[in-house]
Amino acid sequence: MIQCEGLVKIFKSEDIEVVALQGLNLSVEQGEMMAIIGNSGSGKSTLLNILGGLDHPSAGQVSVGGWDLLKIQDDQLVEYKRNTVGFVWQNNARNLLPYLTALENVEMPMLLTGKLDRAYAQELLERVGLKDRMHNKLHQLSGGEQQRVAIAISLSNRPKLLLADEPTGSVDTATSDQIMQIFRQVNRELGITVVIVTHDLTLAGKVDRVVAIRDGLTSTEFVKRNPNLDLAAAELAGGLQEVHEAFVVVDRVGRLQVPKEYLESVGISGRASMEFDGEKIVITAPKPLEEEQS
Repeated sequence: MIQCEGLVKIFKSEDIEVVALQGLNLSVEQGEMMAIIGNSGSGKSTLLNILGGLDHPSAGQVSVGGWDLLKIQDDQLVEYKRNTVGFVWQNNARNLLPYLTALENVEMPMLLTGKLDRAYAQELLERVGLKDRMHNKLHQLSGGEQQRVAIAISLSNRPKLLLADEPTGSVDTATSDQIMQIFRQVNRELGITVVIVTHDLTLAGKVDRVVAIRDGLTSTEFVKRNPNLDLAAAELAGGLQEVHEAFVVVDRVGRLQVPKEYLESVGISGRASMEFDGEKIVITAPKPLEEEQS
């Protein structure tokens, strides 16, 4: 569904040039539900905006559902945003029209494309648990209910890919759990690929895979292990957390992106010593020059 190779995004003003993404690699399979995590300024929201067709990449390769977003034309971009991708913002005001009811909000994108389907709009609101609230105006809905309307709106164009930017950032824990359950439901029942950008590490156990971004580069992946192993490990840990296995990213030419804190913890800076023992690759700090000569 998503393939990024050496993706670069540079923002320029008169005197300043900021490299938000500097050669990012990412692959997302059709039907996957994943999270992209990273600190503020890491480039995760920039990546989401590019995938959503809101920003244009500066260099590299990026394709979504067969669309080449580096070469896409403006008229094609309109079609891409209408038919391929749905977007959920953290700020409800970017999704919702306050003077309309919940149902009218979901129908609005359909009206703009000339494909009104009231039955489907009602079905979407039922999916997000708002069957009895669909005729309410937005001021009559709580913040969590408004966010669920926003999810229904993002699904109104039957997208293949759903992008969510900090969708649980402005709600309480219980509402956050409800929203994540809705994402999982539409992922499984509708087969929609879901990509969630967040800084909340607690979401890691609620998705299939987590990709960490540091300084505009993918650095680490966390993938759920075998469910049986998870169960055994969770029991040992008190049954509170799911177990994820961590991976570093290897690009197509074999370059490895190892988290900086890992390297610093073993004293690696600038150069590293690498050995292959027939089964595994071992990376260590290089020996002092006098030891090598002796």
